[in-house]
Amino acid sequence: MLHLAVRMAGHRITALLAVACAVLGGAALITGTGVLAESGFRSQLPAGRLAGAEVVVSTEQSFDSGPDLPIALPERGTVPAELVDELAQLPGVTAAVGDISFPAALVDADGQVVPTRDPRTAGHGWSSTKLLVDAKVDGSAPAGTGEVALDSATAATAGVQVGDKVEVVAAGRAAAAYRVTALVDAPDTGILFADPTAVRLSGRADGERAGTVDLVALRTEPGTEASVAAAAREKIKDTRKGTAKNTDTGTDASASTDTDAPAGLIVSTGSERGDIASPGAGAARSLLILLASSLGGIIMLIIGFVMASALAVSIGGQRRDLALMRAVGATPRQIRRLAAGQASIIAAVAVVPGVGLGYLLAGQFRSMLVDRGVIPEALPLTFSPLPALATVLLLGLAVQVSARSAAWRTSRMPATEAVAESRSEPRTPSKMRARFGLLLIVAATTLSVVPLLSRTVLGATATSMAGIIGAIGLALAGPALVRGIGDAAGRRLRPGVSAPTWLAVSNIRGYALRLSGVVSALAMAVVFVLTYTLAQTTVMSATAQDTRTGTLAQQRLTAPGLGGLPAGTLAAVTRTSGVEAAAPVSDTTVIREYEQFGDPVVESGSAMILTPAASGVLDLGVRDGSLAGLKGDTVAVSTEVARTPGSGLGSRITLVLGDGTRVSPKVVAVYDRALGFGPVALSHDLVAGHTTAGLAQSVLVRTDGTEAAQRALTALAAARPGLALAPTDTGSGDSLSDAPPTVWINLALIVVLLGYLLLSIANKLVATTAQRQGEIATLRLNGTTPRQILAMMRREAAVIGAAALTAGLLLSAIPLALLGIGFLDRPWPAGPVWLLPAVALTVICTAFITVELPTRQALRTAPAHALSARE
Repeated sequence: MLHLAVRMAGHRITALLAVACAVLGGAALITGTGVLAESGFRSQLPAGRLAGAEVVVSTEQSFDSGPDLPIALPERGTVPAELVDELAQLPGVTAAVGDISFPAALVDADGQVVPTRDPRTAGHGWSSTKLLVDAKVDGSAPAGTGEVALDSATAATAGVQVGDKVEVVAAGRAAAAYRVTALVDAPDTGILFADPTAVRLSGRADGERAGTVDLVALRTEPGTEASVAAAAREKIKDTRKGTAKNTDTGTDASASTDTDAPAGLIVSTGSERGDIASPGAGAARSLLILLASSLGGIIMLIIGFVMASALAVSIGGQRRDLALMRAVGATPRQIRRLAAGQASIIAAVAVVPGVGLGYLLAGQFRSMLVDRGVIPEALPLTFSPLPALATVLLLGLAVQVSARSAAWRTSRMPATEAVAESRSEPRTPSKMRARFGLLLIVAATTLSVVPLLSRTVLGATATSMAGIIGAIGLALAGPALVRGIGDAAGRRLRPGVSAPTWLAVSNIRGYALRLSGVVSALAMAVVFVLTYTLAQTTVMSATAQDTRTGTLAQQRLTAPGLGGLPAGTLAAVTRTSGVEAAAPVSDTTVIREYEQFGDPVVESGSAMILTPAASGVLDLGVRDGSLAGLKGDTVAVSTEVARTPGSGLGSRITLVLGDGTRVSPKVVAVYDRALGFGPVALSHDLVAGHTTAGLAQSVLVRTDGTEAAQRALTALAAARPGLALAPTDTGSGDSLSDAPPTVWINLALIVVLLGYLLLSIANKLVATTAQRQGEIATLRLNGTTPRQILAMMRREAAVIGAAALTAGLLLSAIPLALLGIGFLDRPWPAGPVWLLPAVALTVICTAFITVELPTRQALRTAPAHALSARE
């Protein structure tokens, strides 16, 4: 049977090339997505500053959400400082360091801030040099409050040497003079202060974080890492009550999990230290998983659709061969095995280069994510055979199911009926197939209502899914619809119509199945591009509209190079002439826990940090309550959040802050503009002591609108190192030039998927046209001229293009109209005006080129030779 499958494949090269292209492109997409998913699970950040510490004790920087993936916590938690001395006494420990980090920045002689990797955590105590590997120190340790040590790279940028006087902005204080006592040649060293000075500057001497450190790093004797880690767990267990998860998954020590460790504290070794060193960057791994999971569904839908279409064309061209085999005694099972075997051979040849291309595609996608600032450059991809194995299994299953399904009808028919039908299509399209397709179209229309009920990013995704489901329904109901259109067109033909037109209409009526497959594929391309692109741009436009409408302030003051705004900035802004209102605004990550239909639900998202003065610079569209109540343990929530049980005005909701602290604040306001400002706004008092920097990220300023006020603010920013003044209205938000990185990533993925879809459709059209050589030869023997045949095929291509565009637009119209109503209060979406003409031109060109070229090739073959080759 395998030998026969190979021989049959040799006579159907054109059709099988379409299958090979579908498999190759599908393998590349699945493998690339698999690499992203695996990297999200297994890739690790480098240990960075913690490379010299074999064992690290810290708070857990992820939240266990039950059956779902852990949620990364970007804010640094704290560890009791008394653990440093206790852990230093463990056998095998050579040094124990209580590491603390705080905002710090060096100001050069020109008054400019010297850039660092992360100014929010650039300040450390001198004892953290014990964590560095092979650090070269030129000078002596800082001893007094006016002394500091710098890393060599920062010092070289500022032109500073040992003994020089420099200005440093530390922990939100005003710039102060320090003497440089040492230069440390090691990456990520930062700005080093005397340990008592670092404790004071970081607020560990008093306040919310008094008596704490960020983490405890242990250096151990060679070969004692595992025993020290185990002893550290025991010490933590004896010191603190509770339970916590252990993530000891080091590369040199065996991985283990101790569920008896105290709550909130973990012991990490090996590669797990990377997430502890950079908790914010560790969230990028979760992003890779989310990207892969969101892509996986649509990729599998498109690949399955393309694969089934390509195999239907390939096996449809062999119906006569399969019917003759039935006539000579082949069983239905043998026919299906033959079709599946032939498809599997082609898939096996195409999947190998497709997998290799997928690994390359994943690398390019990672580069794009790094360039857009979505993931850190230090996060590598994980390459293993697992994505390739998953690709082979998934595509193998898809090929087997698609091939057997395509051969099912021919294999089950009586031999004589199969031979008779092998020259034509069934006269009556399947009613069950048509009804199921119409049912899918109705379901897609129903799904389109979701944006009216949920004005969220998740609600907007229903628009894209509705379009794709409708396109699949069109593929199922297509033959019946095309046959009906062909019959209607045939009845309206004038008696004197030209021969090419009459032939084109006759082909539409007689080969509705063949034509509908091509039309539905092109219509899916139209639907996919319009719904996915316009859903992105509509959400972007609605977000910008919310932000513009809700931002009363004209100016925003930030200090990106300082890690946060220095203390006193808000007071100075308030005293500035022409300023009518000013308020600090920051953001963080918050996790919300609630019950829905009796099941626990965990959601994470961004949250603003506001004070009661925020109402003077922001209008969130408050429906109930007031932002003036944002004091103490209080929050404001969006109307979407307020709809969940127990989350309305006056209720207390359960939240987990960005450092893992669980709180139950009271809801004091409910607002509408969640797209622009997020689902939750936290009180500044509630978050105090629970962010990494502990400083405000920006101050929004509302002035009287005069030029004098603008000049005064500009002078204020220029007089203080590191401050940056910018207008709040930086663009309309309606054009792609204003798009955030995530939108560009989604659009890039749309382009890749569209390229795969169009290539597969083009191959399918070429294969379908090439299989009509016998039909073209018969027409020529009957007296039809080559010009008439070309005219006939061009009319068919016009029908294909027009039908695909019309169907695609109709399937997209209702979802996009409802999306526009739900998000923009108008029955049309937002997006580039050139998109629809570009899509129409692409579809028409694809239809005409892929029909014209194989038709001209067929006309070069003598009719008699074409018929003998077919037989």
